Amino acid sequence: MAGRGFEIVTAYEGCGIHLPVRKTAKSAGYDLEAAETTVLAPHAVTVVPTGLKAFMEGDEYLSIFIRSSLAFKKGLMLANSTGIVDSDYYNNADNEGHIMIAIYNDHPDEHKVLTVEKGKAFAQGIFLP
Repeated sequence: MAGRGFEIVTAYEGCGIHLPVRKTAKSAGYDLEAAETTVLAPHAVTVVPTGLKAFMEGDEYLSIFIRSSLAFKKGLMLANSTGIVDSDYYNNADNEGHIMIAIYNDHPDEHKVLTVEKGKAFAQGIFLP
């Protein structure tokens, strides 16, 4: 498979998952949406499914970042700082390459439960060599 892009994993076909797009011609990243409404407990790591897998050239990887607006306004961050999806993760035998993103809720109100709604863009993916 030449090039790079995204596909919907089998378990989420027909579930209204949107393939990521760049919002503008010069956007560095592709907006990644939540495949399910997910509750983020305070000061805990929660995995948010995207319903997606990524394909790319063998010498590339997909770097995942939290959307800056969610970091600034809500105190959300990736549990591992930056997510990395290797090119050989695509269609792996364990989970078909499903991109699952671990989010840490560090909202200033230590009791604040946050929710990422299905279809809400919460992360960005950038393909890099």
